[in-house]
Amino acid sequence: MTTLSPGTSVLPVPEVPARDQRRVADGAVAFTTGHHFALDGQADPGALGEAAAAPLSVILQVTKRCDFNCGFCSETLQMADPTLGQLDTVRASLAGVQRVFLSGGEPLLRRDLPEIVDMYSGFIIGLPTNATRGLVMAPRLAGKVAFVNIGFDGPRSTFSRVRGDYDKAMTGVRAFIETGLPISLSAVVLRSTVHALPYLCQIADVLDAGKLKLILPLRKGNALGLPEREFISVDEAHDAFGRLTELRATHDWRPAVRMTPWTPETEGHMIVIEPNGNAQAWPVYDQPDLFLKLGNLLDEPVTAIWDRYPYKANHYAKYLGRSIYTATRSGP
Repeated sequence: MTTLSPGTSVLPVPEVPARDQRRVADGAVAFTTGHHFALDGQADPGALGEAAAAPLSVILQVTKRCDFNCGFCSETLQMADPTLGQLDTVRASLAGVQRVFLSGGEPLLRRDLPEIVDMYSGFIIGLPTNATRGLVMAPRLAGKVAFVNIGFDGPRSTFSRVRGDYDKAMTGVRAFIETGLPISLSAVVLRSTVHALPYLCQIADVLDAGKLKLILPLRKGNALGLPEREFISVDEAHDAFGRLTELRATHDWRPAVRMTPWTPETEGHMIVIEPNGNAQAWPVYDQPDLFLKLGNLLDEPVTAIWDRYPYKANHYAKYLGRSIYTATRSGP
């Protein structure tokens, strides 16, 4: 079912049960081949969040370094990379979490990333990347991560304007695919890139991506320099998603599509762990840097941080697709 908001149908898109779903927690939640969590039954995400001892998913920044300088990037503050010893301490502190994004910056800049991936093998691992080092790293990561989430904003001219070297990134994408690593695509939606979304969805379909993830920019870091006209409203995002899912149905594009608007229901839903171990709720709209510090994973377990985390309902609702715009993966 394609939805713009909880329970609201746009167009009937055939839904096929995801293959090889991975059951997590108490069995109520599954991790699907659309590279997102899905909920069995009609349980309330807020109640699930209150009953949970730990988050479903966290973002762990293994570096702040990056070889791109995207105009919409919010994470530009530099920090020293965590050591393997510090990352192992954080790993132990994350017991109870289902999925860990080994993120950045650009995580593939760490030559020891395969060792970090091995260290976190007990989790569902997502790997956000710009793919520029995919040719080198893909063979070393084959079979070790659930999926690679590649920042990809559209066809060549759009990609080159807002992100960087399209051909270098696409070479990395092909390397991931050739080594059997499942991929998803992720894009920040600007007013000047909305027109490219159908082309991006087709690219995702051709690449057999599990998911196309779309988010709106946040006013932080490089994005503070974006012209105000580049920020679309929630209503405009709603309309753009509706048009995209109509085309998706018309052309039978298969990847799941998810778009996150910045609303009260999505505030603070992410837990970001910085290289220094600080765990932050993100984005928290009344904070100057959009971060609300929760604690430090080098000093205490995630269960203690989860106890004081004020956005449990938002966390579960977002990751279970209840507070965002969603279209599930279709086809065989």
